[in-house]
Order: sequence, then structure tokens, then C-alpha cells
Amino acid sequence: MNGGVNEVSMEGKGGVGGAVRDGEMGAATEAASVAAVSLEALRKRMADFARERDWEQFHSPRNLLLALVGEVGELSEIFQWKGEVPKGLPGWDEAEKEHLGEELADVLLYLVRLSDMCGVDLGKAALRKMEINARKYPVGQCKGSSKKHTHYGSTNSVSANDNVNTMNKEHNNGV
Repeated sequence: MNGGVNEVSMEGKGGVGGAVRDGEMGAATEAASVAAVSLEALRKRMADFARERDWEQFHSPRNLLLALVGEVGELSEIFQWKGEVPKGLPGWDEAEKEHLGEELADVLLYLVRLSDMCGVDLGKAALRKMEINARKYPVGQCKGSSKKHTHYGSTNSVSANDNVNTMNKEHNNGV
């Protein structure tokens, strides 16, 4: 907090989000809080945010990755001495939950910005990865187990060639 003005920051020169003060984003923020936010909407807003501040010069994939790792570290610190934390975070006060939300948002924003700078459609990549994981971990074999897919035998493994073949098919089909 700064002089009574709410502030969410993404630290560092050329950060993804910078400082956002109440009222600065206006109606767009209110609409986003009511509706689900898409990765594409975040990507566009972050690109605009960086461009308006001439921060694109700082947003190389390497710099964004290092910033992302730093934010993951900050997120980890929140849980560092809490032991196992049950779903819903019982016993956490609102300030702790708000801080957690800010750090989770920092991680998401840097990840979305990094994927944009690398030319990766993060939504498509995530869905594709979920399909690969579904083949690696068939429900009938792995339900209730935390074992790695290699434990279940070669029938569930997805080779690098399978991944490349799937990517080529998607590319050729305009997916």
C-alpha cells in the first residue's frame, strides 16, 4: 500500500505488469472481475501495457524466464514454512490470501508474456499437453496412484516422434 492507494506490482524495470493503482484500469478491470479472463485477453493487455511503457526492449525470452523464476520463488516463500496446506487454505487470513493471489498473478502474467514472446499459443499448448498426459496416464491404470507414467509400461509412453507427428499434423491442418 502506498498512501492509501491500492497497488499491485510486478517488480523490476520492465516488469510485465508494473504498478496498477485503483482506477487506472477502470471499466476493463471491473468487466474482467465479472467474466472469465482468457489467455488471449491477458496476452493482448500485457502486450499493450509493455508497448505503452516502452518495455518491449526488456522483454526478451531470457529476461522474462528469469523474472518468472523469481516470481515462482516469491510464491514458494509463501508456503515455505507452512507445512502441508489443505485445500481452501483454512486458517489463512485475508491478507495472506491476497498476497498469494498477487504472487500467483505475477507467475501467470510472466508465463503468458513469455509464451507470447516465444510465439507459443499457451492455450493450445496446454490443451495439447493435457491430451498427451491423458495417453500417458490412462484412468484405468493410474487412478489413485502418484507413480510416474514409466511405471505403467511402454504402452502408455508418448515418444518424441509422436509429439512431432502430432505437431506436424496440426500444423498441416491449420490447427
